[in-house]
Amino acid sequence: MTASRISLISPTGALGMGFLDQSLKRGILLKPDVIACDAGSTDSGPFYLGSATPKMSRRAILQDLRRLLLARDSLKVPLIIGSCGTSGVDYGVDWMREMTLEIAREEGLSIKLGRVYSEQNPELMAQAFQSGHIEALPGAPEINEQTILDCTHIVAMMGHEPIVHLLEEKCDVILCGRASDTALFSALPLMRGFLPGPVWHCAKTIECGAICSTSTQADGVYAEIDDNGFSVEPLALDASCTPLSLASHTLYENADPFLIREPCGMLDTQKANYHAVSERKTRVEGSVFRPERYTLKLEGATLSGFQTVSIGGVRDPYILARVDSWLEEMKVFFNERLKELTGKTFGQEVRLDISQYGRNAVMGEFEPNPEEMPHEIGLLFTITAPYQTLANDVARFVTHAASHWPIPEWDGFISGIAFPFSPPEIDRGPTYRFTLNHVLIPESPLSPFRFELENI
Repeated sequence: MTASRISLISPTGALGMGFLDQSLKRGILLKPDVIACDAGSTDSGPFYLGSATPKMSRRAILQDLRRLLLARDSLKVPLIIGSCGTSGVDYGVDWMREMTLEIAREEGLSIKLGRVYSEQNPELMAQAFQSGHIEALPGAPEINEQTILDCTHIVAMMGHEPIVHLLEEKCDVILCGRASDTALFSALPLMRGFLPGPVWHCAKTIECGAICSTSTQADGVYAEIDDNGFSVEPLALDASCTPLSLASHTLYENADPFLIREPCGMLDTQKANYHAVSERKTRVEGSVFRPERYTLKLEGATLSGFQTVSIGGVRDPYILARVDSWLEEMKVFFNERLKELTGKTFGQEVRLDISQYGRNAVMGEFEPNPEEMPHEIGLLFTITAPYQTLANDVARFVTHAASHWPIPEWDGFISGIAFPFSPPEIDRGPTYRFTLNHVLIPESPLSPFRFELENI
């Protein structure tokens, strides 16, 4: 028999983004049963997974984590952090553990800490692919075993089950590798027997903190789940959770606004009803969850080279009138010069991309007004090569030649591009690409993951 309701706090959309002190204080007064917070995403691209580098600074994470650990200590409820270190690689979990130990020592906290690691061995994943236990998601690139072996890091996105396992071990703080955002909020309610429809829909709604409210700043929300549905209100008193703000969040990061896939099944919100309880709170009923074949989404990134970039601006009306042909002409020269200096060819060992910001650079071929010409454009030159010194060498002759590339309307030597920096070449270092958009069919929901427990 379950309790009649369970309550949760989602303090912010991403650990390190911050939240209001008064909002957290109000959340503590509401006495939630669990605090959960996401700390990662693939939103910022493949670099953070490929290089195992956190996006948020240690300073920002430490500040948010300290406040949440102190809140957890005052409430004596679990604190769950997902996708540690942005990508959820093993290093990210260990990085967060170090900060947890530091804060506990400084604040005199006693904690039972649980860690769950989601990074996967590429060799084992290649074997799983060979045996048919890895399948492509719609739109996934073609891969083979070597594609998997070339990944610098691979993570499996865990569902709620590994978190439940650590909750059953009475952990006070749980640090997760890569995890479904919703699993962080679903774990305790599902463990306590609440219906999965309202649980998963509530988790989806509050996963990004106050983003599901009328507030546009990083902050939190409070949610309650019962046998028939759930309700959500912002922690900030000057914000509201409306039927529109809650319903619209099912559109976020989903191809379908009603059907949302989780490792253990599908959330169906087609018959969900949203109604305002007050000016600040909205209640949702009617969501259902259908169990399906268990799968774990895999994310993998591969080193694709090293980059040097240069940024310049063009305002000359004669150049803008013929900018496409002007750029194509200089590309021919660049290719000849590259062969002369290195024996390599653009499009093979070395890549050159020139983006016209202010003209079709954002949408590319999908731009509905491709012929419109502004009075100025920004040019982004991106050179990708097998090693950094080559990318830099190529960028040097590209920027120099491009800055003086002639047009028939001008006589003599011209300078057509204004570069804001000296030198104009900026080393970006290693660059990565996502190579996996696949699912793993595991032996069990826990088998791909590793667990560590310790008393602090």
